[in-house]
Amino acid sequence: MPVTAVDHVHLVGSIGLNSVDDVFRTVGPMLGRRLRRIPDGEPGPRRLWASFQYPVLRASPYLRPDPSGAVRATSGFPLLCLAEGVTAQDIEFGELGYLREAKGSYQDFCAARARGDLPAGVRFQVCLPTPMGVSYAFCTARDVVTIDAAYERAMIHEVAAICREIPHRDLCIQWDFCHEMIILDGQPQTWFPLMKASASEIMERMTRICTPVSDDVELGVHLCYGDFGAKHFIEPIDARQLVEVSNGLARAIKRRLNYIHLPVPLSRTDDAYFAPLADLKLGAETELYLGLIHATDGVEGTRKRIETARRYVKDFGYATECGISRARKPELVRSLLNAYRDVCCEPSQ
Repeated sequence: MPVTAVDHVHLVGSIGLNSVDDVFRTVGPMLGRRLRRIPDGEPGPRRLWASFQYPVLRASPYLRPDPSGAVRATSGFPLLCLAEGVTAQDIEFGELGYLREAKGSYQDFCAARARGDLPAGVRFQVCLPTPMGVSYAFCTARDVVTIDAAYERAMIHEVAAICREIPHRDLCIQWDFCHEMIILDGQPQTWFPLMKASASEIMERMTRICTPVSDDVELGVHLCYGDFGAKHFIEPIDARQLVEVSNGLARAIKRRLNYIHLPVPLSRTDDAYFAPLADLKLGAETELYLGLIHATDGVEGTRKRIETARRYVKDFGYATECGISRARKPELVRSLLNAYRDVCCEPSQ
């Protein structure tokens, strides 16, 4: 199979610039037609990813801080449980805030496109944590299954509303698959409970939450090992678990999967990490993006990782291993964007 020049890149989600308008004015002209989709950069309250949802959960009359005083190990947020007397039948959540954020950012997207900062045909990428990425982070093990079921219903309604409000020709939905990936990796971890978290149960969840994404809306999945303090919770030993999960998602999701993103740790330029990519079984319609770009070694390190990856998989686009917001100042973000530009050619047409 011949290796073709790469002319497309992927922005995973968060981009540590000051506003949505800053993201479109900076990223669009810099990366141009290399972009097939662009997120709004997740500024303000979304900068800490799923923590954006903690106030939603904390404000619910159906939940309360756990009386034991248990807290989230990384953030220190009090873990939440069912309020006294609340049953599984009682609990429900209203709007989650993602629709309102997406509607506002879409107006900025349209304005940026109209003034020529974004190329014609680029889609507006709405990045969402999976429901499990929220409930399993902030709720006690005792009640997490009940809370997760109600939160999942609310997220499904939120996604359906986003698909109603934003024109399908412009829209891409991306699921950020983080806590599930850490659980399925199989390395020791104490951050997330394991109730109803087998591989089959996780894939059943993915089937359900992808159902409201309309067929003519693009759908992608970002496989993630976390980004707390700009570091993974754990580092993948190699790409094998990522490949197994990718193949499982391709089987479980009942509609077109437009792309999937896999992280690559900074230190890995070796064959042992990349060799499992030869076992990927994605459909021809699914683009693969590898998180090859890192700030520390820039273009030179990225090219080493590209060279090794190409021994095992021929067709892929370039990305960072995760978002480029948390614990990153604007000058570091711009250096990463420069690396995106410098390792990837712009399409001629």
